[in-house]
Amino acid sequence: MGVLTRVIPQGKQARREALAFYVFISPWIIGFIVFTIGPVLASLFLSFTRYNPGNPVEWVGLMQYQILTKDRVFWKSLQVTAYYTVLSVPLGIIASLGLAVLLNQDVPFLSGFRTIYYLPSIISGVPVALLWSWILNPRFGILNYVISFLVGPSGLIPLGIQGPNWFLSEQWAIPSYVLMGLWGLGEPMIIYLASLQGVPTALYDAAIIDGANAWQKFRHVTLPMISPAMLFMFIMGMIGSFQIFTAAYVISQQGQSLGSPNYASMFYVLYLFSQAFRRYRFGYAAALAWILFWIILALTILSLRVSEERVYYAGG
Repeated sequence: MGVLTRVIPQGKQARREALAFYVFISPWIIGFIVFTIGPVLASLFLSFTRYNPGNPVEWVGLMQYQILTKDRVFWKSLQVTAYYTVLSVPLGIIASLGLAVLLNQDVPFLSGFRTIYYLPSIISGVPVALLWSWILNPRFGILNYVISFLVGPSGLIPLGIQGPNWFLSEQWAIPSYVLMGLWGLGEPMIIYLASLQGVPTALYDAAIIDGANAWQKFRHVTLPMISPAMLFMFIMGMIGSFQIFTAAYVISQQGQSLGSPNYASMFYVLYLFSQAFRRYRFGYAAALAWILFWIILALTILSLRVSEERVYYAGG
């Protein structure tokens, strides 16, 4: 006796599957429209208005963007953020890649070392900012104590060098944030480590046959093969550096005001926050946000264009 089966027409089956797909994905679609697309469009609208809580929205056109061009703190925040980006992104790439190369060697307790170097990246945000504000404190910070112990009057070389004021100094504020940024090297290290382990050993064998030394193998084999990962980390690092906020907010709060001393640590997003949630100039803050969007978009496109002939893709 044969088994009776119900044959569903192909078109009807496809419609049922499509309906089921949209039913199951609808929570994400609704959330994306309400919590992502909606706020983005609202911020674009607000950037052309003057809006303070408790007052009606007033359409002012491009006035907020015109005010930006004459705002000295706006230009200062751009300068501070660009300075931080130029220092932190290349240094982060070099340090994390160097660490990944070291941890890619065949040494005892390798998994333990990898875990130790990755663990700090798990902790981020306010705890890290507080930790580094203590480490780099000019009066009782451990780093200045180590410097004075090594090269101070009681140290090996009696030069009497005193440690800098770090976050409290206009000159050392940004280098201090760059130094603190090295705390999170674990995440890019893992990506570089995975890329290094994906390089075919046959390429190294061929380079050895051709008489290449260690540096030549690294330059002509390793770097081209991991260049996609380097490009990805460069773009992500650049985007992240333009969005630094938590550390600057927590640490500068311990000074006289946000961005202290003398706006030396007034990062772009920190200035945006102060305009929105301290001065309640939401229209002006929305204009700042859109300027930041276009800056990041332009830099990302430029990076991709410049890297077209310098990044090697195995399938290309």
